[in-house]
Amino acid sequence: MSGNSQKQPNRIALLTSGGDAPGMNAAIRATTLYALHHGIEVIGFKHGYNGLIHNEWMALDEPVVREIIGSGGTILKSARCEEFKSPAGMQQAADNLKALDIDALVVIGGDGSFIGLTKFKQFYPGQTIGIPGTIDNDIDGTDHTIGFATAVDTAVNAIDKIRDTADAFERIFLVEVMGRKSGFLALNVGIACAAEHIITFENFSNPGIELQHIASKIHRIKKSRGQCSYLIVSAENLYPGGANQLASDLADYASIECIPCVLGYIQRGGDPVAKDRILATHMGAFAVKQLLAGHTDVMIGIDGQHCLQVPLASSTKHYKEVNASLLAIQEDLQDLL
Repeated sequence: MSGNSQKQPNRIALLTSGGDAPGMNAAIRATTLYALHHGIEVIGFKHGYNGLIHNEWMALDEPVVREIIGSGGTILKSARCEEFKSPAGMQQAADNLKALDIDALVVIGGDGSFIGLTKFKQFYPGQTIGIPGTIDNDIDGTDHTIGFATAVDTAVNAIDKIRDTADAFERIFLVEVMGRKSGFLALNVGIACAAEHIITFENFSNPGIELQHIASKIHRIKKSRGQCSYLIVSAENLYPGGANQLASDLADYASIECIPCVLGYIQRGGDPVAKDRILATHMGAFAVKQLLAGHTDVMIGIDGQHCLQVPLASSTKHYKEVNASLLAIQEDLQDLL
């Protein structure tokens, strides 16, 4: 159960923390405008939790956020903050919020940001709300996170171009996508670009077995099709040494020439697609509704088309897994390729 505060906030603060995600600006805009609509003053802290500690802030009003819904990145900037992990850092941040008469803090970020926000409650008595902004889609309690849809589209667009070259030269390409410890990006991107092979945390056993699996499948495909293109999509932080090592091991193990391609930070940038803009707007406004209702220590999630509140402490347990049915369908399809 979430906590409850009886006092309606008069002044709230926003910050974006951790890895940037397309749609963070849309969430800043919606939260700000909805708060202003209800007579709540809004300020934004720059550079994530660093801004809380070093008191870097700016006033957020309608002219500032008016035209940012379609912009990538975050106008508040973002960063990771080692100093915030210490009691002294958290106490300084809490003192700054108290001095500015901040009644509530809204944090837009991922699991690391929410873990920090949960611990911050020991020092800060005001309301706290989390809005999930991460391309990894690895937050418990929500179907989608802000930025995931755009990251999928960005990766698919890039891989479609890689496929053109793979087809032209009849080569094997291995593309590594982001996701930290989650297979959501790899699975969804792989399905959308019709990859012949997808490696995610949910279907990976060990490097040796994976090598055998890939090699036998490639040999089978070449026997039936002849020389042809072949696309492998893999999650990062999965195969030891990443895509480059996997390509090298395939060459050593089965004399298979494979070209590795790591998409990297391109997946975190770019203007958000419509789905992320809508999701961010919905979540931002719903966050303010929760503040007005007196709720605290919650994250805003989405279930189907409806926003809901999730206990902040339970949002980072990492119970969330990819859609098992979709994974099974993809594996059945791969058997036919």
